[in-house]
Amino acid sequence: MLEENKYLTPRQIVEELDKYIIGQHEAKRNVAIALRNRWRRLSVQSDMQKEIMPNNILMIGATGVGKTEIARRLAKIADAPFIKVEASKFTEVGYVGRDVESMVRDLVEQSVSLVKAQKKEEVKIKAVTIVEDIILDALIPPLKSKSADYETSTASNADIELNEKTRERFREKLRNGELEERKIEIEVENANPSSNVGVVGGAIDEISMMNIQEMISGMMPKRSKKRKIAIADARKILLDEETSKLIDMDEVKILAIQKAENAGIIFIDEIDKIASSKGSGGGGADVSREGVQRDLLPIVEGSAVNTKYGVTNTDHILFVAAGAFHVSKPSDLIPELQGRFPIRVELESLSKDDFYKILKIPKNALTKQYQALLGAEGVDLTFSDDSLEEIAEIAFQINAEVENIGARRLHTVMSHLLNEFLFDIPDKIVPNSKLVVNKEMVKGRLSELVKNRDLSKYIL
Repeated sequence: MLEENKYLTPRQIVEELDKYIIGQHEAKRNVAIALRNRWRRLSVQSDMQKEIMPNNILMIGATGVGKTEIARRLAKIADAPFIKVEASKFTEVGYVGRDVESMVRDLVEQSVSLVKAQKKEEVKIKAVTIVEDIILDALIPPLKSKSADYETSTASNADIELNEKTRERFREKLRNGELEERKIEIEVENANPSSNVGVVGGAIDEISMMNIQEMISGMMPKRSKKRKIAIADARKILLDEETSKLIDMDEVKILAIQKAENAGIIFIDEIDKIASSKGSGGGGADVSREGVQRDLLPIVEGSAVNTKYGVTNTDHILFVAAGAFHVSKPSDLIPELQGRFPIRVELESLSKDDFYKILKIPKNALTKQYQALLGAEGVDLTFSDDSLEEIAEIAFQINAEVENIGARRLHTVMSHLLNEFLFDIPDKIVPNSKLVVNKEMVKGRLSELVKNRDLSKYIL
């Protein structure tokens, strides 16, 4: 069962999403409920737990309104395995089902990484002590007593005592970071030789290929070589090796599959690109698109998928699909697939006021990103309030007149506004300088961008 404290209430989830995404309250509410329902289902004690299926979500909205960002932030809040796939990429291979299944294999890989990182954190203290001893052994090898190895040892008790005292002094220096630049010789494992092994023969599916490579990997002897490197670098390499040795990979695989099955989120973008337009005659590309939908159907409905870590059931994975649906409509998807996305949310187009808030409020706002970039060079960048209003007005105007690409337009406008500063730092604009962006500067620098009706060179 998942811990309750890891699962926020729906209201708290929306508050977290509000820190990064402006507007789209209906979409936030629906994904918050879906996320909380994961914990609710796992808290059900009866057999009903297996019967409760997730309510998959279909988000409908123009590009750049926050569909992907909502799903991505949701996964971070949930500390859940998350992958994003584009439905349109499956049109290239038509009916080949294994390509559709690869999204589940990618999700399990992501889950393994999450569980592995968690397990590494749990054994880190023990691993640090082991690494410390390995580094000390390389600096000052320990002396054996005569009783331990009488025939080969010539060390007296006094020598051993002195050796131990010296090792302890060096241990203190290591912990204080005084020896980071000193070089030592350590043994490190080579990259697995099986990674370069190819299989000659006829066609072979992805799972069989992975199994063969893993089998060859187990048969190949692990090689190691001696390297002379600084203690700081040696510590990183050894810590990674030792934490991996302390982790039980069989347990990691079991937990990773459980995490993927019960908490995994798959975001299927551009699902409108595989919708078949009604009245098009039902041939050519439409047949291919429908084939992809039928390949997706068993995955979304719930099926068992073979992965290199074991069989993974998709019954309780949350699927969030998104599309602009400019040309096609959600009803153009095959009825069975429509039925697997019962929650439909229409995301609103962004207004000028939304653009202003996007520039000012989110924790990762573009203005804050540029302030951090220039701050790294010692330059203090500030934006006046009227400059943000002007940037928002220009971005909204360009979207209205050329092509609506949502919040992504702000990247174009901000880049055009600040590129000259970025180029001049630190040659002309020296560290400890202050730059203030005001309304007049925005108008002056972006006037050409607004006047030019053929804005193809600025469209992202």
